[in-house]
Amino acid sequence: MAGIKPLNSVAAKWSRVAGAAQGEYEEGVKNPRRSWAAETAKAEAAYDKGVQAAISAKRFGKGVRAAGDAKWQQNAIEKGPARYSQGVGLALDAYQTGFEPYHRALSSLTLPARGPKGDPGNINRVAIVAKTLHDIKMQKGK
Repeated sequence: MAGIKPLNSVAAKWSRVAGAAQGEYEEGVKNPRRSWAAETAKAEAAYDKGVQAAISAKRFGKGVRAAGDAKWQQNAIEKGPARYSQGVGLALDAYQTGFEPYHRALSSLTLPARGPKGDPGNINRVAIVAKTLHDIKMQKGK
């Protein structure tokens, strides 16, 4: 039998050591050995291959079933509320920049007149908005 410490001891050490590594984390982000963007772009073929393998093996659904609602809820409640407001505040500029093309397009739309409730013509208004938003999304992905 291999000589390895008990699992709870290994996990406790990981938590203690990793939890104290905030400075190293920040230093690594500020001074990477290689460009994240360049290295990630070079890995696109490997990413595609890995995702296709995961799709073929149905790993997404297996992971969802293995985690279940309880794990998602526990992690969201324990971690989310304290981080939510800070994350929203930090994302303000990115949100505004990302939403700007949609806002510009929606502001310039001329929609047909609204009909009475239930009028099938009202669906045309929805279709125009949906197509506009979809077209912008597809342009951003080019």
